[in-house]
Amino acid sequence: MTGNDHIKIIATNRKARHDYIIEDTIEAGLVLTGSEIKSIRAGQVNLRDGYAVIAEGEAWLLNVHISTYKQASFQNHEPRRPRKLLLHRREINRLVGKLQEKGLTLVPLKIYLRHSRAKVELGLARGKKLHDKRQAMRERSDRRQMERALGRRTKGHD
Repeated sequence: MTGNDHIKIIATNRKARHDYIIEDTIEAGLVLTGSEIKSIRAGQVNLRDGYAVIAEGEAWLLNVHISTYKQASFQNHEPRRPRKLLLHRREINRLVGKLQEKGLTLVPLKIYLRHSRAKVELGLARGKKLHDKRQAMRERSDRRQMERALGRRTKGHD
């Protein structure tokens, strides 16, 4: 991503970085209906339970909730419908190879608009074990305590 790219982040999946070790990321386009893109622009997206699969040579984003668009009367969309992901053939083939490794899944990390087109950043993720989560929480807590202690010490010597 260069400095002149116009990107507006719509939704991030913070839980994914807590539950998974992200080994690689990839950007994919989304095939959307008109009411879906309007809901995305309004920020009405929830990535929490979402994941991506590759079936019959195509990539699909599943279980991502894009709220219905209030002004789209009868032409509204199903909030959790499967959405096709736009990836090059070689990217799909590379992902198929990686997903065959034990324990890897594709999780959406964020949805954003780049030049007014909806994109999703997918993470090639390995599930964290409970002890990994505890260790990460401990490290975060220790880092906060150190920052607090350092902050107090520098403030006291002004």
